[in-house]
Amino acid sequence: MEVMFDRACGLDVHRDTIVACFLAGANEARPKKEVRTFRTHTRGLFELRDWLLEQKVAAIAMESTGVYWKAIYGVLETETWSLVVANAEHVKKVPGRKTDVKDAEWLARLLRSGLLRASFVPPPPIRDLRELSRYRTKLVQERVRERTRTIKVLEAANVKLAGTISDVFGVSGVAMLHALAAGTSTPRAIAELAKGRMRKKIDALEVALDSRLTEVHREMLRIALRRLERADEDIRDVEALIEMRLSPYAVEREKLDQIPGVDRTVATAILAELGPDMSAFPSAGHVASWAGVCPGKDESAGRQRSGRPASGNHHLKTLLCEAAHAASKQRGSYLKDKFHRLKARRGHKRAIIAIAHKILVAAYHVLSGKRDYRDLGPNYLDELDRTRTAKRLTSRLQALGFSVALSPAGPAAPG
Repeated sequence: MEVMFDRACGLDVHRDTIVACFLAGANEARPKKEVRTFRTHTRGLFELRDWLLEQKVAAIAMESTGVYWKAIYGVLETETWSLVVANAEHVKKVPGRKTDVKDAEWLARLLRSGLLRASFVPPPPIRDLRELSRYRTKLVQERVRERTRTIKVLEAANVKLAGTISDVFGVSGVAMLHALAAGTSTPRAIAELAKGRMRKKIDALEVALDSRLTEVHREMLRIALRRLERADEDIRDVEALIEMRLSPYAVEREKLDQIPGVDRTVATAILAELGPDMSAFPSAGHVASWAGVCPGKDESAGRQRSGRPASGNHHLKTLLCEAAHAASKQRGSYLKDKFHRLKARRGHKRAIIAIAHKILVAAYHVLSGKRDYRDLGPNYLDELDRTRTAKRLTSRLQALGFSVALSPAGPAAPG
């Protein structure tokens, strides 16, 4: 097998140790092997780097398992060697006895032969933005869980607030929750805290707030409200950090905002996961496959066994699906028309994935060409083949018992 790198090293990464296997030798010769074990603290990582420089390594490979590879990558990426972070699912171990040394040697052999496909690792500024974006998502999810627990406390005390107002945690709802936790007001007085259009429901709110709150329920409400206030503060702090690091990419985010369904949160996630430079992906199809929003391919003996999409980047995929839901409701857009056509034939879930795919492809072209998004319009698919569209609509009218005769429309009458 042809040797792509004559001096390569494979790293088997663990929490506390790194097993490094160095292979050197020409194509026709049996490679020289040397194995070392290093600690994963900062001093140990620099000892690893110095040893690799001493061996004049040309390429290094490690698996992207957990988060342990990130600190190693940050130390080693400053040098000129080729650094490959491989997907663990793509690296098949050799059958037989499994040891850390064998794993490191197998990575080195695959790397020498050019059989490892490098995972996409963005530059440090985008990695920082990605960490903040994902952390914000976790904080929002935790806030949602705390809100769900709060609703359960209310239901246990027979407070039917969730069935009376649409947003329990809006301005009026939070004011009522604080009054319930204080336990000093009557149901009517608490209902009077409603603001705006919700004041039309004061009588219904009074009935809903007539409850059996105990002191334990009130204490739990106080704790939950404190946690929700702290969650809101933490989310605002993280968003401020995100905005600070997004300032160099303000133009790109504004262009992404033009895509139907894409708001500032989704635009931020796209930039955090992909970065503004699309040169890392050869085509829009590659980025869609990486994100897991394109049909899968599993064929054997001429039969297509499964079209299920790959798992991909689940952080980006989740937000793209949320954007697809929003785009499917935006009036006058091509994506809404396409969604309903696909939903009628393929079902809701497949239609959402397809629209998520189209949003990501549009984002790829917007970022790669530094251009504005241009919507095709809701009639684009009908205009592709006017004859076919007219024939289909005529058939539907005839099936309803109408006699249809088509003629070209003349010029509009003046006035």
